[in-house]
Amino acid sequence: MTTRKATGTAVVLGIIAVAVGLVSNGLAAGTLTPNSSPDQPIRMRSHHVDIVVNNGFARIEVTQVFFNPNAKDLEGIYSFPLPKSASLSEMTIWAGERELNGEVLSKDEVDKIYEEEKQKGNDTGKAQKNSYQTFEFYVSPIRANGETKMRFVYYQPLHIDTGVARLLYPLESGGTDELATQFWTQNEKVDGQFSVHAVIKSAHPIVDVRVPGYENAAQIQSTNQNNYVIDLAAQDTSLNRDLVIYYRLADNLPGRFEVIPYRADPNKPGTFMMVVTPGIDLGPLTNGADYVYILDISGSMQGGKIQMLANGVAKAIGGMRPHDRFRIITFNQSAHELTRGWVAATPDNVRTWLKRVKKIKAGGSTNLHAGMSEALRKLDDDRATSIVLVTDGVTNTGLLSPKAFRELLAKHDVRIFGFVMGNSANWPLMQMIGKLTGGFSVGVSNQDDIVGQIMLAKGKVLSESLHDASISISGVKTFAKTDEHIGKIYRGDQLVLFGRYEKAGKARVSLHAKLTGEDKTYSAEFEFPVTDVDNPEIERLWALNQIEQQKQACMMGLLPTAELEDLERSLGIEYQLVTDETSMIVLSDEVYKQRGIERRNRTRVAVERQAQAQRASQPVRNYTVGNKPSFPARAPRPGSGGGGALDPFTTIGIVLLSAFGVKRFSRRER
Repeated sequence: MTTRKATGTAVVLGIIAVAVGLVSNGLAAGTLTPNSSPDQPIRMRSHHVDIVVNNGFARIEVTQVFFNPNAKDLEGIYSFPLPKSASLSEMTIWAGERELNGEVLSKDEVDKIYEEEKQKGNDTGKAQKNSYQTFEFYVSPIRANGETKMRFVYYQPLHIDTGVARLLYPLESGGTDELATQFWTQNEKVDGQFSVHAVIKSAHPIVDVRVPGYENAAQIQSTNQNNYVIDLAAQDTSLNRDLVIYYRLADNLPGRFEVIPYRADPNKPGTFMMVVTPGIDLGPLTNGADYVYILDISGSMQGGKIQMLANGVAKAIGGMRPHDRFRIITFNQSAHELTRGWVAATPDNVRTWLKRVKKIKAGGSTNLHAGMSEALRKLDDDRATSIVLVTDGVTNTGLLSPKAFRELLAKHDVRIFGFVMGNSANWPLMQMIGKLTGGFSVGVSNQDDIVGQIMLAKGKVLSESLHDASISISGVKTFAKTDEHIGKIYRGDQLVLFGRYEKAGKARVSLHAKLTGEDKTYSAEFEFPVTDVDNPEIERLWALNQIEQQKQACMMGLLPTAELEDLERSLGIEYQLVTDETSMIVLSDEVYKQRGIERRNRTRVAVERQAQAQRASQPVRNYTVGNKPSFPARAPRPGSGGGGALDPFTTIGIVLLSAFGVKRFSRRER
């Protein structure tokens, strides 16, 4: 749509969360030792990562060797930033010649068994989830002056935006767990080799692959346009730097539905993963707008971060047009509006506020709710408004509950654009805010292509969007699905949905949406198979998606906490997932037998490994069920192309780029 007629206040809330690794005070990936301990920290002798990307999801396998330099046996603890929507499926420990494997039980039961086995001096381990922040792996004992090898595996849906796929292997601290930094001393150094081997298989042609920050170390080879292999290695390095892999699909691929099923037993329901890629040219919004800048000036922003914040916002204001307006709000434990009302972006006003912004000082705690509340005041119903929140972490004072944010946002017609940088961010809260407002969140690492991410964000915020979008499946009964009522679809979005189907048969999937007031529909027919055993991992991803959806419902007050806990426990045990209510215990085969513990994960892992071996030996499979544009492309509007002044979103990105020293990801359409 080229114009917006507001019945209420139409707002775009851009969240750019800046977390600079060089000044972060949190824990990166590494071994942990209590601050009071006189023991030398457990060392990492090697750290190897195997990644396989095959169509819609990735399998990540991490193998490490730990060394105990002390003269007594010790317990080893390894902390790893929690990847978003990661399904931890395996943990293996090699104690001498013996191999111990993991099974998921309730959290309390795992803690009890682990402590009992540890006290007996038996080889054991466990994996647990620390909220949305980290996975933690415990190994006992690591023998005096001896080595122990540990391995873990997780699965993760792939994120593709405007034809660019992004996979993050998180290592760098998010700086969100202050209690952990007070209690633990961390050893993030690998004394030997850090290495990565990644295989990328795509049903659609790949035209470019990049590993930002590792350009000199990464060796990228291609056997054909659908298969790439990446290898990199470093000696005596630290696990404080994320690994991000980008690959770009061929331009102008048509809109499509891709349905990846799994059904082993024809007498039981099947599971599916559906990837929806709308192929539509959404036109630009060219009208002038108001901008509200909410600046986090809490104590954690001291040093380089506050200076980068000031420079970024100053550049953004400097790139505004004379008919635009802006407000500037700062917050720490409370919020304060510096501008005291709207300021026209005239050259004189811009020069005045450039100087004032650069003098901002940091200190105090972080009250995000206060900053957002102040930003949502004094909005003009007749003008489109973009609210840009610049912060580095998680709110820690003032109103903290998701319910408080929900009540605040319910008073406004708000679109929230989340651009969250750094690991261990409060993703559940950000997802809830996006869902409530028809917006979205994008995660960004310090190793990301910052300008590329900002440009993608800019294209979404300043372009039309599809409204009232929903997905429907007819012909076959489906259930336990990702929410079909999507709301808005922005430029370049790709939707990933999960569900189950009752019986095999012909089905029709349809995407319904409105564009500039017109109803649009794209449909495709396909077959839900009687059996298809190529992708058993889909079951774990489906179960985790169900848990994430219900967690959102609980945060919004739509589901009792006890009901969520029961769901996490039951799905976690049935599908062998580490959740907030389940953990993974690692024991020998003999101890499992002695304790009468059912080997559910051993059975599930065997099925998954067989399927993975089969896929590795075959060409990548194409699951596309619709291969024509979802909606006809439209001719560009006058004035929609070409160069011009940089908008505030882009200029902030450029300043971030200079701060992080990351090269731009080459793309033809930019």
